[in-house]
Amino acid sequence: MDIDAPLAHGIQEHNNDIDNHHHINSSSHVYHSESSMNFDYLQGLRADAAAASTSTGASGASGSSSAYGVVDDSRALDRFVTILDQLDARVEKFRKDALNLQEKKDYLLMSMDLIKSNEMLQTMSEGEREEIMLYIQRVSSRLGTVELNVRTVRDKSQEDSLSQINALIDTMIKMGDPVMARQRCQLYLNACCSSTMDPSSHLGTVLEADVGPIDKKFESALLGCTLDDQKNIKKRLQALMGYLNKQTVTN
Repeated sequence: MDIDAPLAHGIQEHNNDIDNHHHINSSSHVYHSESSMNFDYLQGLRADAAAASTSTGASGASGSSSAYGVVDDSRALDRFVTILDQLDARVEKFRKDALNLQEKKDYLLMSMDLIKSNEMLQTMSEGEREEIMLYIQRVSSRLGTVELNVRTVRDKSQEDSLSQINALIDTMIKMGDPVMARQRCQLYLNACCSSTMDPSSHLGTVLEADVGPIDKKFESALLGCTLDDQKNIKKRLQALMGYLNKQTVTN
């Protein structure tokens, strides 16, 4: 027997609704399952507490003086410490990942500064330069929508020293002459290498003759920075030097 077209259409829509509802529920189930995986390591707390409570309750039923639901303190403490150790490791990894992202953002900003100071822009027409600068501004604005802030503990003096370092590096990038910029970058890198850390974490000084000439102003500001900042500054300069080496070879 044939089924009326409207009826068949209605049945089909009903079946589609069921399929869609099932698909939504399945997707939601997958989403919740994946999200819950972030807390899998916490499940042991509830499982241990339940087991301890059940054990305590059983002993209470047999005449023990222990109250039902009281968890064995020694076991609970050990379990909490274990879980928090795992959490601490995850926080440290998260912080390192965020620092890596911050470093990538810094490199992107440096790249835009290098493009703006590239001497090839001077050979272009005013209209072409304006077009390039507007493009850079759009890219920079998009990058500015990403905010990353991994706080390094610094005192006022260390903040000032880092600001001086950033200003000196920015000035070097905007010099426009890759040969002079490379020479300045080498002086800064030498300053980074003039102070070394021995295994006992004591700063030692390497003779200037061993590392080459250094920029005294840069070195003075560098020594006022935190050790983490000093390491990051050196990595930035090494990346810049690699770029400037290629520029001078090309030229």
